Order: sequence, then C-alpha cells, then structure tokens
Amino acid sequence: MRATALLGVKNEGAFLLEWLAHHRACGFTDFLLYSNDCSDGTDAMLDRLAQLGWLTHIRNDGPHPEGPQWAMLKAADKHPAITGADWLLFSDIDEFVNIHVGDRTLKALFAALPDATAIALTWRMFGNAGAIEISDQPITETFTLAAPVSFAWPWRAQLFKTLFRNDGSYRKLGVHRPRSPNPDLVAQARWFDGSGRALPASFAQRRIFSDYSRDNYQLVQLNHYALGSMQNYLVKADRGRANRDASAFDMSYWVERNFSEIEDRSILQPDSSLQSNSAALRAELRADPILGPLHDQAVAWRRARFDSLMQQEPWRALFGRLLMTPASHTLQPERAAYLLRHAQVAVQTAPVKQS
Repeated sequence: MRATALLGVKNEGAFLLEWLAHHRACGFTDFLLYSNDCSDGTDAMLDRLAQLGWLTHIRNDGPHPEGPQWAMLKAADKHPAITGADWLLFSDIDEFVNIHVGDRTLKALFAALPDATAIALTWRMFGNAGAIEISDQPITETFTLAAPVSFAWPWRAQLFKTLFRNDGSYRKLGVHRPRSPNPDLVAQARWFDGSGRALPASFAQRRIFSDYSRDNYQLVQLNHYALGSMQNYLVKADRGRANRDASAFDMSYWVERNFSEIEDRSILQPDSSLQSNSAALRAELRADPILGPLHDQAVAWRRARFDSLMQQEPWRALFGRLLMTPASHTLQPERAAYLLRHAQVAVQTAPVKQS
C-alpha cells in the first residue's frame, strides 16, 4: 500500500521533523512537500530530507495570485507521488493524524474500514494552555489540553480533512476534501466518519464539516494544534495564510480555537510502538549532521523574528491581548443552537453564486 501525504510549508522548519517522524510511524509511505518563499531554512531542510530519501521537495515560491495553497494543489494533481498513490491526504503542519485502533497505524485503520472510499478526519482543537514562549519541545507533548468531544459552536471546529482512496472517484485535490468527482464512480463512493459510521450521500460531493452532536473520534481524529505558544502565534500571524481568500490570523482566530477543557494524551500512549517509533525517527533526523543544525537554526529564526515583531506597536498590542485573554469556553447548548439557527437562515437566503 502506498499512502502519500501532501504538505505545503513556509518558515516552519522548527516543526518539520516531528511532523514527518510521526506520520512515517503512522504508515505514510510517501511525502510530497512544497515550500513557499522560506526565510528560516525550511527549504534547505527539505532538500536534505530529499537527499536522504524521506520525501520529494518542490519549491513553490511566489507570487501566486490565487495563493500558494491553490497553486500547490493544482501542480500536485499531476505529480507521480499523487497519481501513483493508493491513498491520499492533504494536511497542514499543525495537523497530526491520531489513530486509536489496533497498532494505531494506517494499516489498522484501513482494516477497520475496508469498504471506505474516504474517511473524514475531524479536527480536534488543541488549545494554547497558557504557553507563552517559543520552546524546542515536541508539539504533541507540549499541548495536551483540547476541546470537548462534541460541541456546536464555532462550526469551524467540526471541519475535517479527508483521507481518501485514489481509485478515480475524485480527479482533483482539495483543501478539506477531494474535488472534481467522477460521475461514473462517485455514486458508489463510501464515506465514513472517524468513529466508523457510514456517512450520508451529501458527504460524497460537498460537505466539509462533521456532525457536531456525535463523537467523531473513536477510530481516528486529526489533532489540530492551530495556535501553539503565544510567541509562535505572532510569528504565524506574520507569515499569513496560505489561502488567499482566508481571513487573517488575529484575535478572532485565536478565540475560536483556544479550547483547553479536556486533557487528551492519546497521541502519546507510552506503551504504543507508534510513539516509540516516532520518537526514534525524530531522534535519528535530529542526529543528522546537516538536519540537526538546520533545525536549531529554524528555532533561533523564530525567536529572532518574534523579537523583531515586538518592535512594532500592532504586534505588541496583539501579544498583549493574547496575554490578557483566558482560554475559550464552549457555549451552552441553547446559545450554540441560537447561533446555528441564524446561520442556517443566512445560508438558505444567500444568493446563489454563478460559476
């Protein structure tokens, strides 16, 4: 089985080795990475990883009128690492596949869902938990407080990424789900949620978020470390969004994702071969005479970039707000339902966009 993970990165060398080690231990066999106008040495790290046979690296430097993410997806559609794969996932570097079944690898997940064309990996938001400074510690070990299993608002917390079979049912990659369904095949496509339940036909062609009233994580979840430490968040906000049409990283983004209500250490199970394999792979990469110093350089770059941003009042103001704002709390069901009712009315009355 050949499973390819697609990833786009910009100035994220400090997180790269942990993400790769975890997903190789999970069972991904191929990695196709695009780098965008890096200043921290991420592109040099990817060149070295390509030399070591870990991945394929393509530079995706701009300008990109549609945004670097869509430029990457369009280019990747025809790449052999994509066309030759059995399974595909487009991910971000702050998203970690967290499998709960069997030996916690893709092989075990696919054995649990043998009829799946696509598996919706619902985000589980991991909050900041009060972390302030940039530290060179694994993200998965640093941030272990998350959102509850189910809650209704904000609806973005129920978004998913799609792990899907490359069987021709879909002909193009997308951000949250595959696009361009093949009319001859998509009617037979079978979608399942992260708890192994068959999903309705609406998921085969248009849905991008899960049913909030269910536990969508019994077999697999997608740990989403969207915030990180407060200092790292400033550097992330300075970098900007990969999607041209997406809103900026600001206080609204922070508040809608800073849930630290439930401890979830499932990705760190100490008796799991996945955890030990991931740690061993990470240590092996850090020990490389080229990768190790480049990783250290990327961490130092982030700290220097934060210090530079703090010389400007708008960034100091944002950092001050982060320090003053407590963790977000989930809304009581009746308040969330009130918001959802109005959202549904807005969707139903919105004018139809002409393609």
